[in-house]
Amino acid sequence: MTAHHAHPRLLVHTSIQPIRWGDMDALGHVNNTVYFRYMEQARIEWLFDQARSHDAYAAGSGPVIVNASCTFEQPLVYPGDVEVRMYLAGPGRSSVGSHYEILKDGRRYAEGAAKIVWIDLASGRPTPLPEPIAAPLRALAARATDMPT
Repeated sequence: MTAHHAHPRLLVHTSIQPIRWGDMDALGHVNNTVYFRYMEQARIEWLFDQARSHDAYAAGSGPVIVNASCTFEQPLVYPGDVEVRMYLAGPGRSSVGSHYEILKDGRRYAEGAAKIVWIDLASGRPTPLPEPIAAPLRALAARATDMPT
């Protein structure tokens, strides 16, 4: 990413998804709600990849989304595939920011974000991020603070 961000971002997943004819609305472009589905699909793919090495759900915790946003830069249209790049940044005790770029044919069409909070599934209360997710983000942040400005 070329823009300056408050926290360094770590690319954690890339998802290729088809634009479906039904994704478009009466105006002839992909409906704005579908962009959130593209980001959700990338996030779910990443979570399933994570579950292969450490299944937080088996330990009684899991992620929820507490907010989500999207900036629409240009309209997507059928046909084609979108590439959704998912980044993580700014880990807290129980939360992490996820960031997304939605591209088609190498051009960015939208960017988005969602705050992911890990919760105890029984109580619904926040619980610490799983170490396999938090550790690489802490290492990335530490490297960024060690770099000369």
